[in-house]
Amino acid sequence: MSTTPIAARHKGFNRAEIVDQNFSEFVQQWQGETHAAPRDDEPVLPGSALDAKGFRELFESQLVSRHLDLMARVLRVQNKVFYTIGSSGHEGNAMVARLTRHTDPAFLHYRSGGFMAERFRKLPGMDPVMDSALSFAASKDDPASGGRHKVWGSKPLWVLPQTSTIASHLPKALGTAVAIDHARRIGHVLPVPDDSIAICSFGDASSNHATAQTAFNAAGWTAYQKLPAPVLFVCEDNGIGISVKTPNDWVASNFRQRSNLDYFFADGLDLAEGYAQVQRAVEHCRHTRRPTFLHLKTTRIMGHAGTDFEIEWRSIEELVALEATDPLLRSAAIALESGVYDKDELLAMYEAMRKRCFAAAEEADRRPRLERLDDVMAPLAPYTPAKVKAEAERGDYAEARLKAFGGEAKLPENQPPRHLAIQIGQALHDIMAKYPESLLFGEDVAQKGGVYTVTKGLHKAFKNSRVFNTLLDETTILGLAQGYANMGMLPIPEIQYLAYFHNAGDQIRGEAASLQFFSNNQYRNPLVMRVASLGYQRGFGGHFHNDNSIAALRDIPGLVVGCPSRGDDAATMLRTLTALAKVDGRVCAFLEPIALYMAKDLYEAGDGAWQFAYPAPGEAMILGEGRVYDADADDLVVFTFGNGVPMALRAARTIEKEQGWKVRVVDLRWLAPLNDAFIAAQAKSAKRIIVLDEGRKSAGVGEGVITAIVEAGFGSTPLQRVVGADTFTPLAGAAFLVLPGDADVVAAARKLA
Repeated sequence: MSTTPIAARHKGFNRAEIVDQNFSEFVQQWQGETHAAPRDDEPVLPGSALDAKGFRELFESQLVSRHLDLMARVLRVQNKVFYTIGSSGHEGNAMVARLTRHTDPAFLHYRSGGFMAERFRKLPGMDPVMDSALSFAASKDDPASGGRHKVWGSKPLWVLPQTSTIASHLPKALGTAVAIDHARRIGHVLPVPDDSIAICSFGDASSNHATAQTAFNAAGWTAYQKLPAPVLFVCEDNGIGISVKTPNDWVASNFRQRSNLDYFFADGLDLAEGYAQVQRAVEHCRHTRRPTFLHLKTTRIMGHAGTDFEIEWRSIEELVALEATDPLLRSAAIALESGVYDKDELLAMYEAMRKRCFAAAEEADRRPRLERLDDVMAPLAPYTPAKVKAEAERGDYAEARLKAFGGEAKLPENQPPRHLAIQIGQALHDIMAKYPESLLFGEDVAQKGGVYTVTKGLHKAFKNSRVFNTLLDETTILGLAQGYANMGMLPIPEIQYLAYFHNAGDQIRGEAASLQFFSNNQYRNPLVMRVASLGYQRGFGGHFHNDNSIAALRDIPGLVVGCPSRGDDAATMLRTLTALAKVDGRVCAFLEPIALYMAKDLYEAGDGAWQFAYPAPGEAMILGEGRVYDADADDLVVFTFGNGVPMALRAARTIEKEQGWKVRVVDLRWLAPLNDAFIAAQAKSAKRIIVLDEGRKSAGVGEGVITAIVEAGFGSTPLQRVVGADTFTPLAGAAFLVLPGDADVVAAARKLA
């Protein structure tokens, strides 16, 4: 059927030019038998499930994808295009787009040009060429990301944008699939049809990634329990990952026999043959609501990206053989054999698409680009203070509260002052009563009530549809959270310990917190991640249960991080965090100091001074607002948070006795973003400053506090830092050697004296 053009045998030629030339030469030299052209509704070839109209449209989508790739290679060297990871060889994924709906949420890997071109066909008036060209050119007018990155994404087409993703999008695709069917169980109205499926594409090399394996395992775990999880995993198998070849038949061998992950194969190189195969997989997923693995055969031509000169590390014979498998050559053969197009029509279409893509690229190059930092950052961390405050203080759910707590007498504001763990639990009851779309989940949170009983009673009050245990996997927990958020719910996932967050940090850093930024605030996945955190546990611990590594969270752009030290602050902070999620779509982390969960006393046993009354609805904490103890004291100001607050208050008594100083303690409460203005205002009148940071010396919160003080012009104020050591936390009493204590604060004051 195919021929090998003479030019393709010469090593010195640009391979993109060879691939381009191959198509024209293939069509010109084709000598096969031609049938009478079928009607639109007839099979394009005998026995094919694809009709002639469908073939013509799919072929056009393939041409769009191919010429966008070729255009990018040419214009990149002219600095008019800034992305050259192409879709050439993967154009068969257009079949997946055609056989699914534009309301099926899609999470795509970067070789999805064909899919996108075909999905654009689902809604009238949309232009895949111009939209893609704007994205390639990093134009501010790019409707997907606003010029922030080349992404495959579209709000009206339900394609949630990914950047250069490997496998980190698989857990949230599964989470979205689970959320689609879970919505019915809580009476939540979905933004997509109830029988939608989630689509997730990735490469054969990516299928080996730990994050991908997490998603496959969680999908199987879900299906094993007969819970719906309609996710279509599309593995586009081109046999290579950048330069590392996938062993022959590895994908089929690895996935064909997996329990509770239903395997289908489709030939993505042949539209006439592969269409029915893709159709079977899509229909199976939609009707059975089971996780489905579609193994789509593809190839990769023209290298990984424009900077990948394969000729330097692959033989010319291998490249020529690969180029002969180009799916566009097979589509040309189908077109000619079926009589749908003749040679002149094919070549004219091919060249017309080239002109269209280059014209769009030239127009995109004339469009404005992001030139101001404010414009770049605008969608990263939206904040509308007045609306957030109103939402946080909203209390129009009195009936739901009474039901959740069991009557007026049991309302938490009618109870005596209580400690942190109790008040967090009460606040969670409040939030779940206020937001019927909220879900609380994680390991051990349901019947057991959490490792520290913080979620005790929630399962009884809100039942298993809203408070439930997950499998022991933080990546899955955070993937589920994003999926629920994508479908309009308010997830409150629990990560059992801060150290465990690091197992799944990229779900927040690379996925959740980046979505608003890379979609230009068109997509949001609001969530409030609860994490049992920090050190100072007595009688239990080691570094996995006493982790003070806060820097990893503070490093995530756009993430809000709050850390209360007392129960009333926890309640008002949680109200604001959920309001930030609901109003502005923010991704939030709520760090709960484990060692203060059960703390009742402050200065001496039995004083009950670290128990506080529950704030009734209508009270909320403003983002960035700290708490100040003894505001008029200025001999010494101690900046701290979390466990450091009661520690500083105790140390202050000793310092006042020893030095005669009046000591002000400042609880930051919000660790990201730090409120520089608040810090500066507190430092302004200070005669001396201590920064008490239970994080590590090289990576905590204190550096940010000191920077705010210095940049505000108060760098000459005498200052000491009391901070944890740069080490993992050991077991038992040795833990208190590496964490700051009351005596360290007193010693720092002596140095300042």
